[in-house]
Amino acid sequence: MAWHSFALPQADVVSPMKNVILLITDTFRFDNLADHATRPVRTPCLDAFAESRATSIEGFYTASFPTIPHRTDVATGVLGWPHYPWQPISRSGPNHIAGSLGSQGYATQLICDCPHLFNSRFQHAFDAAFQHRGQEGDKHLLQLNRPIRETVPPTKVRTRPAWRGANLTDLHRWMNRYFESEEDTFAARTAATATRWLEENHAGTPFFLWVDFFDPHEPWDPPEYMVRRYQPDYDGEPMLHCNYGPATDYTPDELTNLWAHYAAESEMVDRHLGRVLQKIDDLMLWDDTIVVITSDHGTSLGEHNRTGKSNISDHDDRYWPIYPEVGHVPFLIGGGDVPAGASLNLLAQPQDILPTIAEFAGFDSTMPKPVEGKSFAAALQNGGGGHREMAVSAGFVRPGDDGRCPPTSVTPFAATENWGYAPCGAEGEPELYNLAQDPNAATNVAGEHPSELAEMAERFDAFMADAGVPASVRQCWATEAS
Repeated sequence: MAWHSFALPQADVVSPMKNVILLITDTFRFDNLADHATRPVRTPCLDAFAESRATSIEGFYTASFPTIPHRTDVATGVLGWPHYPWQPISRSGPNHIAGSLGSQGYATQLICDCPHLFNSRFQHAFDAAFQHRGQEGDKHLLQLNRPIRETVPPTKVRTRPAWRGANLTDLHRWMNRYFESEEDTFAARTAATATRWLEENHAGTPFFLWVDFFDPHEPWDPPEYMVRRYQPDYDGEPMLHCNYGPATDYTPDELTNLWAHYAAESEMVDRHLGRVLQKIDDLMLWDDTIVVITSDHGTSLGEHNRTGKSNISDHDDRYWPIYPEVGHVPFLIGGGDVPAGASLNLLAQPQDILPTIAEFAGFDSTMPKPVEGKSFAAALQNGGGGHREMAVSAGFVRPGDDGRCPPTSVTPFAATENWGYAPCGAEGEPELYNLAQDPNAATNVAGEHPSELAEMAERFDAFMADAGVPASVRQCWATEAS
């Protein structure tokens, strides 16, 4: 008997288009990297990528907030927060990066453990999609014979939403009760799936691979030995989940333990992102592949007397501007013709990613709905700035009956090269920060710089006008600032 091997037909001409790998994390702060933080987090893999392979954009801010609005901006190239809330991507317009690249000859794959992507129908435009189930409150297989145990005191954790009286942290530990080692964690399994996919697909047609790590989103349950490296002497209850309210609800040791769990989870994510980067290196894909690493937002870990990213507390009546610990995120891009080892201070946002990688990868970024993002490829190549004059982070808002922003809302934060501006600060009044001297926006200097405050208010209003923000929403912020 003669044995014959068969292969799928290959294109006669090698495509000039480069592969694209998009690695998105959740809740990964800008100051996790390098020496940006006063309390350093160990991120050797991303630091090495930035130093040897990538360009780092130091002024990258989230735009539409939080999880799904951010990813919708990335996938569509359109700024969403002025016009629509968290919703399925198909309801946000006809654009989808995977659909566009698929029509141009790319093989497209989504690999994720973020529980919200499939719920929001991101997978529908991909050729193939795979999800590791069980993150946060994602219930995939019940175990009703096993009780749901309390993992964090209810006064120290976010309590909404809940299922049968159990909060998200309790549910997460219950659903993932089989976790015994680091290799069982979501970051490890998602990275393993991505590296295997690369081994099995790297020699084919140009591919677009979107890998979405939900970690280091809370709950933070990395291996205990990693937590101990950040806080070796703590002997209290483990603080696995922020309370989405005042940081003063914690003792100083508890707040440090909360940070230690977050830092350890971030270190673990760095380690497994490093596995994906190492596989790209092993397969010698750098010349033909554009790699982007970024995050949707960060989180407060005591800054501004907050923990978490939004106000879900039953005893905190403040507004929550998207201060830098939440809105300022890492952005690393490498491979192909991207300069290696560079760091640029230009301002950019998620809607700019699609047109930028289109230039480097050689595909057409034209979409059914015109892309609003601006490519910063030229700035990357010439080492210059001049991309955006202002970056605005905001969430969709429906003004109340009185035309004002509803109490406890997430409110916008606008950043320029030197200044940060919150039109509706924590107490409802405008706030101004000298980001050049105070990058964490710790000290409100609005009273000391009235002319700069007025200028930032004017520039913010011009930004909203250009973005087509409805008049009712523009008036909402104007009302709060008056």
